[in-house]
Amino acid sequence: MENLDVMVLRTLQGWRAAGRRALLATVVRTWGSSPRPVGSIMALCEDGAVVGSVSGGCIEDDLIDRHTRAYAQEHAGATGHDHRIPSGPPSFVKYGVTADEAHRFGLPCGGTLELLLEYDPDPAGLAALIADLEAGRLVQRTVRLADGAVTLQPAAAPADLVVDAVQLTNTFGPEYRMLLIGAGQLAEYLATMALFSGFAVTVCDPREEYRGAWNVPGATVVSDMPDDVVRAFHPDRRTCVVALTHDPKLDDLALLEALETDAFYVGGIGSRRNNEARRARMIEHFEQTEASLARLRGPIGIYIGSKTPPEIAVSVMAEILAVKNGVTLPRDMAVAEAKNERELAHNDPGARVCGVR
Repeated sequence: MENLDVMVLRTLQGWRAAGRRALLATVVRTWGSSPRPVGSIMALCEDGAVVGSVSGGCIEDDLIDRHTRAYAQEHAGATGHDHRIPSGPPSFVKYGVTADEAHRFGLPCGGTLELLLEYDPDPAGLAALIADLEAGRLVQRTVRLADGAVTLQPAAAPADLVVDAVQLTNTFGPEYRMLLIGAGQLAEYLATMALFSGFAVTVCDPREEYRGAWNVPGATVVSDMPDDVVRAFHPDRRTCVVALTHDPKLDDLALLEALETDAFYVGGIGSRRNNEARRARMIEHFEQTEASLARLRGPIGIYIGSKTPPEIAVSVMAEILAVKNGVTLPRDMAVAEAKNERELAHNDPGARVCGVR
């Protein structure tokens, strides 16, 4: 599955290139609780087709009703009020202003959100934006509110959406990428979860017996040595690298290469003992230090008592998403910390009562 924003933009561009009327909706402000964050986008075609999301579904239904009823009536031979996608400059629409509206539109108690609606975006501009994103570039898209004119320019870093009386600026990034070292069963579950979370997934395994059994459509599989693949992959701040083979000859060099990049997550599977052994090997044989290995995660995942490959994959994916989203997890959710505490409590049931950690 591709990046959600790219999917929305590509679908919208296809509608517009085919001469169909459409709008782009962007969440520009929220007050209180909101089902979707600022910057979320969706596209609506004149026939009622929707891609993307700005709410749990009720607001999408209202936009469909507002802007596509005329299309349905025309194609059914009926007549009625002129509910169609309008022309002209962008407009703002607010949902959830009153308690009744919040309930009607499925917003949380007290929740309010505001959308900017762009009517019939230029297909050439959309194509240029999509091309930049597919090339791995971060792009600022600025919409002039007076007439809907759009400008694109490179962005140095991710940024929050900004809107004022003159313009809206939203930063779009290329898709997140996951590089998995090892094509075993755990990798299949993790790749599947990553794909439906919007990551582009590449799996590296030089072992033919593992590659031959791989069965996850949508993931790219390569056979070169993992450290070479990491170098060629050029991990950036939207990339995670996860080693899953349990084979130091494959995992260690790949992880060391990944630590030299801007990858937002670098980690390897293994028990507490194996993780400590990996770090000791890297310090002894590869001139690493505790400081240079500070970004190396292991044992990876959050502690949920997982034992089977699918449960372990859930644990690992949860940690990756937390790091991606800038969420600091409590220490007692880390696998090593949680297991240490459980062992302490098992060996000394009074430890927690006495404050011993």
